[in-house]
Order: sequence, then C-alpha cells, then structure tokens
Amino acid sequence: MSPPTIGSPMPRRTLAATLRGRLFLKYAALFVGVVCAALVANGLLDTWASFQEQNALLIRLQSEQARAAATRISLFIKDIERQLAWATQLPWNADTLDQWRFDAVRLLRQVPAVTEVAQLDGAGREQGRVSRFVKDALGRRTDFSQDEFFIKALANKVYYGPVRFVGESEPYMTLALAGVRRDWGVSVAEVNLKYIWDVVSQIRVGVHGRAYVVDPEGRLIAHPEISMVLRNTDASRLRQVQAARAEDSATPPEQALETNDIEGRRVLSVHARAEPLGWLVFVELPVEEAYAPLYLSIQRSGVFIILALVLATLAGLFLARRMMIPIRALRDGAARIGSGDFAHRIVIRTGDELEALGSEFNSMATRLQESHATLESKIRDRTLAKSRLLAAASHDLRQPLHALGLFVAQLRTASTPTERSPIFERIDTAIATMNELFNSLLDISRLDAGALAPNMTEFPIGEVLKRVHTTFADSARAAGLRFRIVASSAWVRSDFVFLEQILLNLVSNAVRYTANGGIVVGCRRRGGQLRIEVWDTGPGIPEDQRKKIFGEFYRYGNPQGDQTVGLGLGLAIVDRLCGLLNQSVELTSTVGRGSRFAVSAPIAASQRRAVQAAPAPVPLDVVAGKLIAVVDDDRLALDGMSGLLRSWGCRIICGCSAAEVLAELSGSDGPPDLIISDFHLSEGKTGLEAIEQLRATIHSPVPAFLVSADVSPALRDQARACGYHLLHKPVDPISLRAMLNRTLRKRSDLAARASCL
Repeated sequence: MSPPTIGSPMPRRTLAATLRGRLFLKYAALFVGVVCAALVANGLLDTWASFQEQNALLIRLQSEQARAAATRISLFIKDIERQLAWATQLPWNADTLDQWRFDAVRLLRQVPAVTEVAQLDGAGREQGRVSRFVKDALGRRTDFSQDEFFIKALANKVYYGPVRFVGESEPYMTLALAGVRRDWGVSVAEVNLKYIWDVVSQIRVGVHGRAYVVDPEGRLIAHPEISMVLRNTDASRLRQVQAARAEDSATPPEQALETNDIEGRRVLSVHARAEPLGWLVFVELPVEEAYAPLYLSIQRSGVFIILALVLATLAGLFLARRMMIPIRALRDGAARIGSGDFAHRIVIRTGDELEALGSEFNSMATRLQESHATLESKIRDRTLAKSRLLAAASHDLRQPLHALGLFVAQLRTASTPTERSPIFERIDTAIATMNELFNSLLDISRLDAGALAPNMTEFPIGEVLKRVHTTFADSARAAGLRFRIVASSAWVRSDFVFLEQILLNLVSNAVRYTANGGIVVGCRRRGGQLRIEVWDTGPGIPEDQRKKIFGEFYRYGNPQGDQTVGLGLGLAIVDRLCGLLNQSVELTSTVGRGSRFAVSAPIAASQRRAVQAAPAPVPLDVVAGKLIAVVDDDRLALDGMSGLLRSWGCRIICGCSAAEVLAELSGSDGPPDLIISDFHLSEGKTGLEAIEQLRATIHSPVPAFLVSADVSPALRDQARACGYHLLHKPVDPISLRAMLNRTLRKRSDLAARASCL
C-alpha cells in the first residue's frame, strides 16, 4: 500500500492512531500540566504564606516574652532602688545613725536580694554598714571618695555597677543612690542577682525553648540551668549576642535570628534590653520545634496535590477523548479542501469554538473557490508587470552604462582639458541618471513588498523645506532656474522621511521638466491641514495624461526631446507614499504655463510653538581650506572621495580605519574640521565606533556624518538616533558639497555663539 500523497486525505485508521497517539496525549498532558502547575503554584504560595505567618507569630510571641522579662527585671531593680531611697531621705549626721540603721535592717528584711547596705557621708567616708553575713559596723569612716560608685552616684544620682561573681559563684551588682544634696551622702547596696533566675525560669517558649540574660559585656547572669551562671559563662562569642550588643538600643529587633545557642543547637533567637541596666534578655526556640507546624502543613498540601493530580489526569483523559471527534472532522475536511475539493464543507455541531473553526474553514473554502477562478489572471498580470519592470530597468540602465563606456573611450583619446571638460559633464550626468534609477527601483520594490510603514511624529515643516532647498538650490541655479522656498513656521504630524521623499520627488520632476522660469515651494493652511504646494513653469500636463502620470513606468513626453527622464517611477512612488499617509496628491495644470502638485499633512497639536523660518539663500561656500578626515575600508571609494575633496581645495587625512587616520593626524597641526566615515567597516567595526574613537583620542567633538551603500530603514534610524546624517552611496557630488557646507557652517555658528558668550 503506497503512502498518502500531500493534500490527499489520510486513511481513517492511520488518522485515528495518530490522534490517539499524539493529539490525545498532548491535550491530556496539557490539561494535567496546567492543573498541576496551578496546584503546585498554589501549594508553594500557601507554604510561603504559612511560613511567613508562622515566622511572624513566633517573632511576635518571643519578642513579647523577651520584652516582658526585660520589663520585670527593670522593675526588680527599680523596686530595690525605690526601697534604698528611703535611707537617703534625711540629711546625714550622727543623730540620724540609729534611724538609718533601723531603715537598713528593714530593707534587708523586705528585699531578700539585698545582702548588704552601707551609708557614705558627703565626703565619701563610710558611716555605717549592715550585712546579712557579717557583723554590723558603725562609724568606721573608711574613705570611698575615689571609688567609681561614689563619684558616679554623686554625678548621676544613681549608679548601676557591673555584674561580678563573688567567690566565682553567685552574680552580684552594686547599686548606689545619692541624696538630694551632696551633704546627705550616698547609700550603697549589694544586690544578689540570682533572684533574677525566678524571672527567667518562668518564661515558657514551646516545649524546649528557654530564656537567659547577659550583661553588657556578654557574660551570662541568668539562665534556667543555674550551673552555667555559676561557671561564669562567657556568651559574647554567640552570634545573637554580638548582633544585639552592636544594635542600636532605640531600634527594636524586627525579625528572629536563626543561629546556634550556648549548647550548639539551632534556634530562632530574639532579644530585648532591660533598661537602664543595658542587660540583654534572650528568648530562643529550637528551629525544629519552630517549623514543625509548617512541615505538617506541607505534608497535608502534598497529599492534597497528589489527589488533585489524579483527578485532573482522569478529567484530562475524558475531555481529550471528547475533543477527538470534531478534530478528526476538521482534519478530514482540511485535507479534502487542501487537495483541491473547494466544494467540500465541514459539518460540526458542538456549539463551541470548534464549530466556529469549522465555519471558518468553510468560509475559507468559499473564498478559495471564488479566488481560484481569477488566480491565473492575477498571476499573468503580475508576471507581465514584473516583465515590464525588468524590461524598463534593463533598457534604462543599459543606456547610461553604454554612454559611460563611450565617454571613457573618449577620455583615452582626449589630450587637452578643453576636450575633456564636456566629457566629464556627460559622465556626471550618466552617473546621476544611474543613481536615480537605482533609488527609484529600490523604493518601488520596497513599496511593492509592503516593507514600509509610517512613523508618525510631530515636527516643523521648515526642517523638510530646508532639506529640499539644500538638495535642489544648486542644481536649479545651474539649470538657469529661479528656485524659491516660502517660509513656514507650522508644525505637522506625519512621517518625516515619507513627506521629505514626496517633496524631493515632486521638486525633482519640476526641475527636470522646467526649461525656463522657476519653481516655488510653499504652504497654505486649510482648516486643520497644512497644504504643501510645488509650482513650476514647465510645459504643463494635458487633461488626458493627468491620471496616467501616477502609474508605474509612465513617462510624459519632454518637449525638449530629453530622453533621460528616468524609469517613470517618481510620481508612482509619490502616490504610494501618500497612500501610506492616508493623503492624496492633487494636480492642477495648464498646458504651456506650468503645473501645481499639492499634498496635505495634519497640523500638529503643538502648532503654537514658534519655529525658525525657511532658510535664506545658500551663503558662501565654506569648504575650501578645511581639514577633513575620511574613513572607508574600500580603497577605491576612499581614493575617489579624497580626490574629489582635494579638487575642492580641502586638506585630506584618510585611512581604512580610525587607527590609520589617527596615525596621519599625529603629524598635523590640529584636529580635523570634519569627519566622514563609511558605516560598515572591516572586522565588524562601524562608522559610529570610528567617529567616537577619533573624537575621544583628539578630545574634540568634531562634527561628522556617514555614508553607506546600505539603504535599509533600520540603518537610517540607527544613524539618526546617534545624531548623524547619512548619505547613501553613490553620493551625488552636489549633495555631498551641500552636506559639507551645512555641517561646517553649523560648527562655525556654534563657535561664534560661544565666543559671544
């Protein structure tokens, strides 16, 4: 059995096997995959949210416990400070000794944490001491005036001493409180800090969590395991202690720190400060215990996702099987239509998008059936048009090539400048004709291919008129014609390049066909439109020719008998560009008196802006004597450009790369006045890079422009985005000289303004 040919229907058994083996599994896998992705994403999002909530809850709980413990410790010390203040309420003298002793004994009874109380007079001499462990001493007058606790108590009214371990066992702290006046003296109490353990031991964090306290130096002063305190444990090496000691006391911790505790377990740790002592209270919970609810939630989510995937797989298989029947009908119908049976219609009754797709196939078959009848004539017309294009292009390109060959032969035999001069002029004419033919062919081919789309922006019409003036002022004057641009300050919304090309083609035709008189380009306002008109005093166009001149390859006869009038594409390009801009070309003409072509563009919303008027007549030539750097990796093009510029009186430095130009510049007396570079250079370099390299090396923003044989819009846009003008090869000498004058004049104007400032 032979395999099916292209366009023939696939056998039903093979089709079914293909659908079941490929499309069926594809739809089933797609459905399962989408559901799986949704479930997994939801599970991950749920897990992440649970983690954040659990983490925030743990931090909040531990932080509250740490702050509560710190507050209780602060209150514990403040209470001792309040009780001790009773001993300093009276001025100190011998008559108040018994009263002080009575108050001190009462303090020892009421506050078990105080183990000893002493009273110093205003000079720092001890007047009395009451202790739980040694005999009371009165009137010893031991001098403590140079001790830190006495000095700081007098200065700050209260003194909290550092934690110390008496006999390497229990932690103690000295608390000193000064009287209202200096002569009232200072009361000193020794406080046993083991009573803080009651505060710490009452903190419950989970099952295995714990709390502890360290002093400002990082030593452990309270811990549920008292043996660790009695061993004078140094906790300053712990990461959480180091972070807390370095932290600004005014900024509370925002999150828990995952680290190791004193015993090396992985824990979540938060802390709080007990002010004004500067002690740090830490509350820690093992990581495993902290995240246990999260792990349980992940396990539940995993089981749910597995069950959902099983259900999604079954549902996907069911839905995929239901889709096979209409898809099979679509496949069979498309195969029959593709094989040429345009009368076949696909019947699907599903009431959904598949039925709509079947209707679209039927509509397509109807349109194919209708267009098939006229397809051959369209192909014949297109082939004929292309044949006309090739024939016209071949004829009109051969003509200037033939002339160039004859002129070159004449140059070989001409011996005097007088004989060569007219030959040079004819060569220039032939080259200009070929250049125009190439440009026209390229433009019409891009329009045929639909490769051009308008880029609508707002710009002053004066900029377009200035370019038109620069391009044609010299050639019109050389032909003995008057050429005038009427100034306009209007702004329009259009495509700058398209509108410029339209006006250049219209003015080019006017210059070519006008033998006497002149050309005027001006603007008129018509409502919200700006009408741009090109007037000439040429031969005029008869009524029966006015529609034909916008067709391809149509050339209106020249009364002067000039046969070098191009391919007849200029006005065809104008008509198509206007179509892209949703505008039309208007023509009025009187035979023997001239013609007027007009195009319109919408006036921009920013019309109120003031712009500079159209340029005045071209000032004097400023090219001669300028130092110009030329970069081109094509030696022939480099020699031609350099030779032409030298013939205009320019000084030239040239090279195939920026490095070669820099090597020649080292012997010159200053930077160049202008840089001209080809866009595409060897070794992947561009003219943009060459210009920037030259500017950076000579430390001067020398003006520059580019030339290139590449006429792609992307290249033009890239050059414009970097601030450079681009001339296309082959470059017309008139356009080149106009560009040189404009660029050099702009630099001279900027220099003049800078000198005035």
